[in-house]
Amino acid sequence: MANGVYHTKYGITINLTFEDLGHPDRPGLLEEITRPVGERDRDLLQCLTDYQGGDCRCALADKTPWMFVRRQRRAGRVVWVAAHLPLTHAATPEESDKHKAMKERIARSAFRHGLDVQVEARSSDGRIVTDVLVSGAGGRVGWEAQYSPISASRVRRRSGRARENGIAPLWVTGDASSEIIDRAPWTRVDDVPWQRIASPLAMIVRGGVRHLQIWKCTASSERSCPETGSHCGKFHSGWFLPALCVPQERATALDELVVTSADGEHVAVRVRNTQDPRRASYLWALAEDVQRWRDLTGHGEGESEDLPADDEPVTYTEEELDSSCRYGNQDRQYFSDPRPRRDMMSATGLHTFDTAPDHPYRAPSRPVQMRRLSTRERAVIADELGCPVWEIGPCALCAEPIHRYGRSSGLACVSCRATTLSR
Repeated sequence: MANGVYHTKYGITINLTFEDLGHPDRPGLLEEITRPVGERDRDLLQCLTDYQGGDCRCALADKTPWMFVRRQRRAGRVVWVAAHLPLTHAATPEESDKHKAMKERIARSAFRHGLDVQVEARSSDGRIVTDVLVSGAGGRVGWEAQYSPISASRVRRRSGRARENGIAPLWVTGDASSEIIDRAPWTRVDDVPWQRIASPLAMIVRGGVRHLQIWKCTASSERSCPETGSHCGKFHSGWFLPALCVPQERATALDELVVTSADGEHVAVRVRNTQDPRRASYLWALAEDVQRWRDLTGHGEGESEDLPADDEPVTYTEEELDSSCRYGNQDRQYFSDPRPRRDMMSATGLHTFDTAPDHPYRAPSRPVQMRRLSTRERAVIADELGCPVWEIGPCALCAEPIHRYGRSSGLACVSCRATTLSR
């Protein structure tokens, strides 16, 4: 972010590190340049490099050199910075069709399960319009279907306004490189045509929903030590995708998340990276997993997002004006360029404990379903187990068919019970 900007109407250079912005004769200048872009001309503030005829990275990328001013925390202090405006993007017909189909699907799923649904719901103050507002026993969830590019600052701003109105934001996309990922509570599904979105066929959540895993780091552990790479003998915990859980957890369907997020079964949680506290991930998880994680780590419900509050004073460092263009280093607005994948498969929120937490091992909260069996297969398995066909069911840990129901039945197979006891 730049510490200076050019005012195109007054023809002056503004230094944001000075309390008077370098112009003591203009007392209302700060209020003017910090007004929302929608209430002023987009070309009011210009990149200094572009104004001076230099090689503005933004202009060279065939994008706008216009800027806006916002507060940002740096080294524990709140300062003013200038950043390039995001490129105005008009949704393509395909993006619009996907957007409409996703809104209809979310509303249909919520209505079918008896939840209160509002499409294009406008807040009481008129500041935000939510694509689909779903209300249930767990609160109000504001679904935002995002199939066109959007800036990270806009995601944070809209999510913040939703929270101010008592709405839990939930963004959904089909793009693994979307800026919504880890900027706010999010979820990702497969990027499919709008006809597939509108169909009654299931859509599996591919990212954004995770499960808490706790394990002892030993030589026989199925996971390597996240700290040493071998085994340390301590206990570790972390958030994993369903397919990477041990034992494997059942994947969540989009229609299911519509219901469970409104009912409070799934809740949003923000997890900081233990290696880099400045980085954090958003994820949706079962409420019982989130409570257990908070009990283990001591992280509270109201963890700050480290964004400056409106009433937090700004620090003026009175630095020398830097006219170099930093577009692409911090602004991250390459909307038309190939972007790296933001939806990571690795575990997040890893923690280490010296002593065993209470009940470190347990059956999966949402176990995988038993595979489909033919009539002949059921008969053969029932004969081997010595039980009626109708008493066959899935092992609670690995989902293999076992004598699950009836007298003398168990919840887990012999192998899983032996493995758990050995640990």
